[in-house]
Amino acid sequence: MYLTLIALLSLGVAAAVRDSAVAIGLVLGLLYLFPIIASLVSDATLARRLQQIGPLSAGLDVQATTGVNSLPLTPWQGLGVVALWTAGALLLGALALKFRDA
Repeated sequence: MYLTLIALLSLGVAAAVRDSAVAIGLVLGLLYLFPIIASLVSDATLARRLQQIGPLSAGLDVQATTGVNSLPLTPWQGLGVVALWTAGALLLGALALKFRDA
């Protein structure tokens, strides 16, 4: 489910920008930006919050089977975060297609 949601997130971004190289760069940037910033932040609370809202780290929580109590999110919460990012990207892509290509 996680990889399907990431593929749909990529589809939404690609539909919004209409350039495959830019879409790949934006999606990879979006996925890796939150974990990189979380590792650079010295405040533990802010780092945990960044891990909770980032699609990559939230999606990796979906795959966890052991040590769930030490994760920033439960697997179902992580799936919900990735689903919200995907819904936002698909909505953005649909609106861009509707108003740009009408």
